Amino acid sequence: MTTIPFNKPYLTGKETDYIKEAVESGHISGNGRFTKQCQSFFKEHYGFNKCLLSTSCTDALEMAAILLNIQPGDEIIAPSFTFVSTVNAFVLRGAKIVFTDSRSDHPGLDENNIESLITPKTKAIIPVHYAGIACDMDIITDIANRHNLYVVEDAAQAVDSFYTGRDEINKPLGSVGHLATFSFHETKNIISGEGGMLVINDEQFSNRAEIIWEKGTNRSAFFRGEVDKYGWVDIGSSFLPSEIIAAFLFAQLENLEMIQKKRKQIWAAYYEALLPLAEKGFFKLPFIPAYSTNNAHMFYIVCNNLEERTKLVEHLKKSGIMAVFHYQSLNKSEFFLKTNELVELPFTDYYTNCLLRLPFYFELSRDKQDFIINAVSTFFSKK
Repeated sequence: MTTIPFNKPYLTGKETDYIKEAVESGHISGNGRFTKQCQSFFKEHYGFNKCLLSTSCTDALEMAAILLNIQPGDEIIAPSFTFVSTVNAFVLRGAKIVFTDSRSDHPGLDENNIESLITPKTKAIIPVHYAGIACDMDIITDIANRHNLYVVEDAAQAVDSFYTGRDEINKPLGSVGHLATFSFHETKNIISGEGGMLVINDEQFSNRAEIIWEKGTNRSAFFRGEVDKYGWVDIGSSFLPSEIIAAFLFAQLENLEMIQKKRKQIWAAYYEALLPLAEKGFFKLPFIPAYSTNNAHMFYIVCNNLEERTKLVEHLKKSGIMAVFHYQSLNKSEFFLKTNELVELPFTDYYTNCLLRLPFYFELSRDKQDFIINAVSTFFSKK
């Protein structure tokens, strides 16, 4: 029986060469040559002000929470349909999470619901660019400016995706908020196994971010010759990744254009083949707003109900196809409900119950993709 995994990490061919180079250089701890090359790549390609690689997007979010000086009692507005790291980073600093619902047409947060959730205790908004599709950052930025709030873009899935606002300027996701975070987990477009990055767009956070990144020391300034010794000057942790992770990542970044071209071809093939079924009302396809590009991070369909999705998952599994659902509504999680009252978020529940992600990875052949498409079509043709 054909077995098609949900994800398969892709090697460009240079990863192990660069890892060997790092080992032979005698420097495989963090902040070496490959770390600097990766950070420079993002600054040069996307115009980010400052970039700091991290061991995960989770770590980058935790750095962001420290930089914003989140204190117990501060409130953070974030979508419920997201990975727990988005909000856990702020809970660790004592924040209260105020969840907003998803949009009716897209799993991303409902921008028009944000303002009603703001109180005098609100400190920041955390928009999540789900599937690499931009939130409407003009709306979010306007709200943040009027209420003196910070914006931290959770761009974990959004490498090489763009937003075009009212000014008609094409902005890379991760460049709009005060801070932004990215993931290079093995399921992302560009990978290093685990790995992430904090982007600092607001200069006021630049120096302190580097100190937090280096365990609360001014070690980086010391190595640049800016101070004659380094010491403990702030809180922080060991957020920077090893050169082994950075070397792997740099090999991927060198091939970003090629990787993105192939992923967009796979995404388009899914969309075109499944569109006739969607037009008959069997399910919904991803919606791409006019202000967003599509970086082909994932391909999903939204079934009409939980029962149908459950049966489709089982049907695909019997054919050797690993399709998976995604996030569970965080507003209904065991941890959240220990200290918070239940707030109903109907569209969050809708995506929790009905969204299904199809296999998606660089080496997915057209034959295997056609096999997946045929299996989906066969399931719905019975109806």
